[in-house]
Amino acid sequence: MYSNISYKVVILLEKYITEYKYYLHGELNLSSNTIDKYISDCKKYVNYLTEYQKITVLDDINVDVIRSYLKNLKKKVKNLDTYISSIRSFHRFLFLEKHMKTNPSNLIDLPKKEKKLPVVLSIDAINNIIDNIDVSTEEGYKSKAMIETAYSCGLRVSELIGLKIENLHLDLGFIKVFGKGSKERIIPIGEKAVDTLNYYLKNIRPKYVKNTSPYVFLNKRGNQLTRQAFSVILKKYVLENDIIKKVSPHTLRHSFASHMLQEGSDLRLIQELLGHENISTTEIYTHVSNSKLKEVYLNSHPRARKDKKNV
Repeated sequence: MYSNISYKVVILLEKYITEYKYYLHGELNLSSNTIDKYISDCKKYVNYLTEYQKITVLDDINVDVIRSYLKNLKKKVKNLDTYISSIRSFHRFLFLEKHMKTNPSNLIDLPKKEKKLPVVLSIDAINNIIDNIDVSTEEGYKSKAMIETAYSCGLRVSELIGLKIENLHLDLGFIKVFGKGSKERIIPIGEKAVDTLNYYLKNIRPKYVKNTSPYVFLNKRGNQLTRQAFSVILKKYVLENDIIKKVSPHTLRHSFASHMLQEGSDLRLIQELLGHENISTTEIYTHVSNSKLKEVYLNSHPRARKDKKNV
């Protein structure tokens, strides 16, 4: 049971969480999924503060309290990064709105992680996946249209399944998508993808329409296709082409960026196409390119490897 003072803090924090939710949506314009995650994390944090730490005044929350929570949480979850981000964001809000005099989360840093290079398929592997799809069936042609579009435009899976008819401008050679935070961007689309999409829209999609839907890609019930469904579709064709890499829908996006860079595209252009806010996010693909360059060098140069015999 809470004391009267603790109960007042609980009510107050619940009120602030509601205000925080409006802040995430209205001020930061974050996606619904991101907002739900932040709010869920903050509710767990607030529960810890009031139930275990017995916080009665918000300004009693200091860096030691936060570290204690994270230490407790570490026993239950593998990755603390998202929880730390949520707590820091919530405290930033509390400080900006003058609900707290200080922001103790400023002293909490995200753990430094070694950047993993993204999984990228070769151009030949992408071509094999697309070209080997059996398009004699309606499901096969729909699959080809989805994979072709995702790779042609470097789309996130959420952008692919959220693509609407009204945002296709195939006669002009571009599409409009809404990325993270509902940020709009215009992306060129390749001629092969245009041809595939046009055929799908004219001959395949009408057979799936059972009710009015604005979305390009539909399931058999005529509803918007889910990200899980697309993941299953892609993995099916990856297996059929004997590709042993761990492939996800995002692999198509990684491959798009890597191949653009490989073929001489400017990094800033790739940043714009991908919708990255910061170019440092896009720079990971330069490491992929350098990694590939090293691999080619080691396999090609006669004296690159110690185990190679001179001829």
